[in-house]
Parts: sequence; C-alpha cells; structure tokens
Amino acid sequence: MVVDDLVVSRGGRRVLDDVSLTVAAGTVTGLLGPSASGKTTLMRAIVGVQQICSGRVTVLGHPAGSVPLRRLVGYVTQAPSVYGDLTVRANARYFATVYGADETAAEAAISDVDLAARADQHADTLSGGELARLSLACALVAAPRLLVLDEPTVGLDPVLRADLWAQFHRLADSGVTLLVSSHVMDEADRCDRLLLLRDGQLLADDTPQGLRARTVTDDLEGAFLQLIRTQQRVA
Repeated sequence: MVVDDLVVSRGGRRVLDDVSLTVAAGTVTGLLGPSASGKTTLMRAIVGVQQICSGRVTVLGHPAGSVPLRRLVGYVTQAPSVYGDLTVRANARYFATVYGADETAAEAAISDVDLAARADQHADTLSGGELARLSLACALVAAPRLLVLDEPTVGLDPVLRADLWAQFHRLADSGVTLLVSSHVMDEADRCDRLLLLRDGQLLADDTPQGLRARTVTDDLEGAFLQLIRTQQRVA
C-alpha cells in the first residue's frame, strides 16, 4: 500500500498535509498519534471512503476504494460494527453473505477470534472485548489481504489487548497486511513498523528500534515527544 502526497481538508483546515508513506505486505504497522491527529481520516482515505483534495492512495495495486478492492480490504471502525439483536453466528453469516462468502468462512472467522463458545449468544450481551473480536470476525469472513483497524483495543483491559495483538500477528504471519491505529504508546512495541502522525503531518515512518536510535531515547513515548518538539521548533 502506497500513499503519495495526500492532502485532505475539512472546514478550511488541512486534516492531512502532504502525507506520503508505504505499508509493507504481511506486516503489522501501527498508526499512532494523539486525538485529532488525522489517524481516522488517513484510514478512511486508505479504505476509499474519504474525499481527498490531492494526492494518490494505491492499495494492492489499485486506486483506493475501487471495485476490485471490495473483498480485499477489511475495515473495522472504532465503534463495534455489528447488530446487537443478532447472535455472534448470525452476525458473521450475514457479513459472509454480503461479501459473497459461505457459512464455512463465518464459522472459521468466529473460531479465529476465539468466540466459538459464544456463537449462539446475542451481540448486545457480549463484553467490550468480545464485541471488538466479533467486529474483527465480521471483517475476516471475506479473507481480506489488507485489514484496517481503527483503535481496536480502546477501553479494553491489558489481557484482552494482548489477546487481540496476538491475533493481529497471527494474521500477519498468514500474509495479511494490518494497519492498526492507536493513541496508546505502549502498544507501539507490538508493531513491526510505526507511523507517527500529529496535526496531520507524518513525523516518522520507522521500526520501533530505528525510532529509538534516531532520537537516542530508550522508550518510544520519549521518542515521540522529541519528534514533536523538533516539529514545533521547525514550525
């Protein structure tokens, strides 16, 4: 996936300012930054549902949002994208039908996110972590090659967060490319590569180890703060 000189404006303000980046296949790339940094806007542009001013977004060799990508890109929004009055199984089967997949794919997705024991339970009775995993299952039924996840671990306890990150890496090991946004800096070390976004500008595109070396700091939060201070001095 390649983003070239992407500009998005809203209300007269540049939400994304000439952002360029590349996400390698089969990796877990973290998109980090504070609230209102432009993370969700960037993810929407990658999925192809965001109007852009200029620039180009190419996903799996196609323009973002084009017809060939409809079954190749999975998008999990921050809010659970499931139906509360349907069971876990009914939700997965519904989305499988939407994507042209079969019931076998739905059952496999439920199993992949460890919800088989909750398959006949209504979604509105699930915990926050279970809802997050069900939303992930509904995106997995199409066997996407790119999975875009907008703050999937927000509000979850440490154990559930660790379980989800382990799932992300299993997916990457199978060849799926994942772009995962977060504003929690301690999740940065779980990523193969990091994109640090602030005020619509890309401050860094590097590995966790490379970012530490570049800023001569021991922790990634300190590295991020140093990059922000450098940006402020330049501005």
